[in-house]
Amino acid sequence: MKIIPFLVICLFSKITYSQSDTVRIKELLIELTKTPKPRNYQNIDQLNETAAFIYSYFRQYADTVFYQTYSVNGITYGNVVARFGDTLSKRMIIGAHYDVCGNQEGADDNASGIVGLLELARLLKGKTGDKCIELVAYTLEEPPFFRTEYMGSFIHAQSLKNSNAHVIGMVSLEMIGYFDEAKHTQDYPIGFLKLFYGSRGNYITVVNKFGKGKGARKFTKHMDRFAQLPVKKFNGPKSLTGIDFSDHLNYWKMGFSACMITDTAFYRNKNYHQKTDEMGTLDISRMALVIDGVFFSILA
Repeated sequence: MKIIPFLVICLFSKITYSQSDTVRIKELLIELTKTPKPRNYQNIDQLNETAAFIYSYFRQYADTVFYQTYSVNGITYGNVVARFGDTLSKRMIIGAHYDVCGNQEGADDNASGIVGLLELARLLKGKTGDKCIELVAYTLEEPPFFRTEYMGSFIHAQSLKNSNAHVIGMVSLEMIGYFDEAKHTQDYPIGFLKLFYGSRGNYITVVNKFGKGKGARKFTKHMDRFAQLPVKKFNGPKSLTGIDFSDHLNYWKMGFSACMITDTAFYRNKNYHQKTDEMGTLDISRMALVIDGVFFSILA
């Protein structure tokens, strides 16, 4: 398939050509969630095994794959980075974290985001056009490291700033697998938002801060055009609860344009940070539609 002409056509109509493989998505979810131990910061061997699996998978498709390691209290943790295209070109970052909070499988939070990265790796092979696309699987997003300089995304964002990389923008895949068509399944940080966004948890959201920048603005526009499920765009102040609850916050700190793709986490999925966050609660078909939307949006 010639990707650029196809994208031009799709600028004027919704995409009907499915890219993501739901069987593969299910297999990847099993690999990530059915581990001997939860993949949290205390189980460093399990975290390393998960990182090694991601690395091995990236190697099948990416031009360059490497670990970005760093030390916390004498223990080595690491991001896994895959690059597609010319590394001297302008760069688009897509990231998700592979660690979990506490002793749980973390199917939605955030195996779903990592599966998104892995499927994107398969889809991106040989299709990056005039940009470098960098997929990053982060470690240590969850407490007790959240909002600290030990977050994997802080390390990565800081490295981009220090190297003066030309970053178009960053997209965080944070919980992309939970949907519910029933009424009153969607909550909001401010009650009146339900009047605008509805009470059904049946959509994916692109979350931006005010003054989001060109990269996030362009991606949001394309996601709305390309995705084959409802996309609701949200802009708000950084002080609003939940708007910066993922890895994109560190790119904001470094002055990069960044946004988050999410099913809205605890505002919809009540399994958030609970042992009930299992893959059986996820909607794999709609996950695939989210991944397709991201794929076409980052290439546009």
